[in-house]
Amino acid sequence: MANILVVDDELGIRDLLFEILNDEGHHVELAENAAEARAARQRARPDLVLLDIWMPDTDGVTLLKEWSAAGLLSMPVIMMSGHATIDTAVDATRIGAFAFLEKPITLQKLLKAVEQGLARESARRAAASVVPAATGFAAIVTTNGSENALMAAPLLVAAAPDPGPQSRQSFDLDRPLRDARDGFEKAYFEFHLAMENGSMTRVAEKTGLERTHLYRKLKQLGVDLSRGRRSAV
Repeated sequence: MANILVVDDELGIRDLLFEILNDEGHHVELAENAAEARAARQRARPDLVLLDIWMPDTDGVTLLKEWSAAGLLSMPVIMMSGHATIDTAVDATRIGAFAFLEKPITLQKLLKAVEQGLARESARRAAASVVPAATGFAAIVTTNGSENALMAAPLLVAAAPDPGPQSRQSFDLDRPLRDARDGFEKAYFEFHLAMENGSMTRVAEKTGLERTHLYRKLKQLGVDLSRGRRSAV
């Protein structure tokens, strides 16, 4: 789905963010300090960066300034901290940070900020595209510190994706009810996974199931969780 760089000196935070974002179908690279973050940014520009402010060697705001001065701040950067002041958050957004998340970070806030950041990046790429296509305008809500900015961005108009053969699947009704029901449920969840590009959060919301229950259900039905995921951008 997207290439995301997570920069945090706490192993537990890195592992947790990796697990959550990986479950959402993203490719996640981890860095425990600014040096590793610089190396990762030099190898390839990520689609989005989650950057901790307080780190032992170089703090996140200093690294943000460094990238901005070098013209390397070409991706959304979401700052994270459990001890930063409002002034620090405002400074970071003035330098070019897309958003600020206060630790401990809730799952809902994390996924919303990541989704908004990637939406802005997608809009920026679409605006820069030279491929002839019909254009329209979409409103994207971005978070900068405590303020919400509404930005109109040109987007390429594309045809709706084909949901795949699972949406047209027929069922053998000459079977025991339990088997027929399991077959339908498996096709149902595979369909929604494909439509939501493998996002467990959105599938849970769409189907009305709690994420943990949804995981158990998919494993019970033998659903391949990798089928609905898009390749990295």
